[in-house]
Amino acid sequence: MDVKLGQLPNWLAARDYSPAGIVRGCQGGYNRFIKKYIDVKKGGIGGIAMMLTGYVIISYIWNYDHLKHDRWRKYH
Repeated sequence: MDVKLGQLPNWLAARDYSPAGIVRGCQGGYNRFIKKYIDVKKGGIGGIAMMLTGYVIISYIWNYDHLKHDRWRKYH
């Protein structure tokens, strides 16, 4: 998050885009999320609510095609 707009192309070029690099990046993001929102001294419901909201949104996106056809179906 400390990358300035002018440094963005150089920063993107320095990233590891191999499958292993992408997995390490996702694991790092997941670990930062857990450290920031879940493993805190005074925990709240914020981190769990964010994970639940994300799950609901992803489930809706995955099932949108099926839901769209149900909406257009005529019952008579």
